[in-house]
Amino acid sequence: MAASVFDSPLYSRLFPSGEVGRLFTDSAEVRAMLLVEGALAKAQGALGVIPETAAAYIHRAAMEVQIDPAALADPTGQNGVSVPGLVAAFRSAMEAPEHAQYAHWGATSQDIIDTGLMLRLGRMLALQEEMLTDTLKALGRLAADHAATPMAARTYGQHATPTSFGATVAHWGSPLLDLLGELPALRQSTLWVSLSGAAGTSAALGPKAQETRAALAAALNLADPQRSWHSDRGPILRLADWQTRLALALGKMAEDLLLLTQTGMAEVSLGAAGASSTMPQKQNPVLPSAMAATARQAAGLNATLQGAALHRLDRDGAAWFTEWLTLPQLCLAATATLIHAQSLSKTLAPVPSAMLAAMTDGQNLIHAEALSFALARHLPRPEAQAAIKALCKEAGASGADLAALAMQAYPDLDLAPVFDAAAQMGHAPDEAGRFAAAAQAL
Repeated sequence: MAASVFDSPLYSRLFPSGEVGRLFTDSAEVRAMLLVEGALAKAQGALGVIPETAAAYIHRAAMEVQIDPAALADPTGQNGVSVPGLVAAFRSAMEAPEHAQYAHWGATSQDIIDTGLMLRLGRMLALQEEMLTDTLKALGRLAADHAATPMAARTYGQHATPTSFGATVAHWGSPLLDLLGELPALRQSTLWVSLSGAAGTSAALGPKAQETRAALAAALNLADPQRSWHSDRGPILRLADWQTRLALALGKMAEDLLLLTQTGMAEVSLGAAGASSTMPQKQNPVLPSAMAATARQAAGLNATLQGAALHRLDRDGAAWFTEWLTLPQLCLAATATLIHAQSLSKTLAPVPSAMLAAMTDGQNLIHAEALSFALARHLPRPEAQAAIKALCKEAGASGADLAALAMQAYPDLDLAPVFDAAAQMGHAPDEAGRFAAAAQAL
């Protein structure tokens, strides 16, 4: 088994990370940190904190210099952070000591690492937003097409009352719409610049520290928190929470699909299925299984990440390292779940005949609630409930159909509409329609 399925060629299709996966590589991390160093120098040069000529040279070099991440392994292992080795390699690669001395002026390793991370997380959110929007549009079309397709709603795993497949799709998609709507505020409260110096006091950054931080934020299109957040991991936790809720919302869809594709009921066709090495009849629901697995992984990693927020005093190496071990895997788990959901949203389809059969094969017991309310028009409600409960018990004992028993017991009542699933879906079709309209308007 690979150390991480997300960067394994063998498992790359089962647990795909797409373009997001490239953001969590050593080369992407080094490139992001160099961009921060270059932008910092440019901001400081414009403010007169360092010579403008040196600032221009550093800024250009940061975009041109290539540094091998493997060459930073020894200093990173020794120092616990990659930045001292990176800065030394960067200064050497510039081959201009008179300018290179001003690189990394007044900043600390955490400023560069956290700001570089935010650049990559911002790009990740943009990619996820595109995939999520596409998924929602596909689910919206599915909900619109099947707003009035009857199926059995289940509570506690058992038939409850009729609903529609479109409403079921809406229940999958509505939390995703909420998550999509949260993104602007999430970016503002998460994608922060960090520039506070060694212990968060900005002492080495000089009197223009706040102006420098604001200029750096503007240059990198990040938010300026106007304070140090070295030991405040709120931005990380907020982003991790969003990633986890995304994975869990998609995981709920996956769990439903696993149930709806079981042998003997198969009320949904996935459009793609996996084969067994020995059982020719198998059509395994591979994608929903992978989605459920990565959703569970995200939930577990989020719990670890919450604990990693307990930074002691002004910086905590152990807590910070735990964050490095956890956050990338959580983000990739959420992304893999989303990639599979995007694919499934375009191929899955209901099997209306199987959905109808599931209700009638259940001896029409799914209509017991509607039947009790129909009878309550002629009897007190408690008596009507007791009478229908007795009929349900008789149906269970004898195997008889509830509709036949009810019509035999109450021949003078027109009970046909009660056993018409299309007439017993309540506002499910309307709910499907509202979701479809919202999703298709994206």
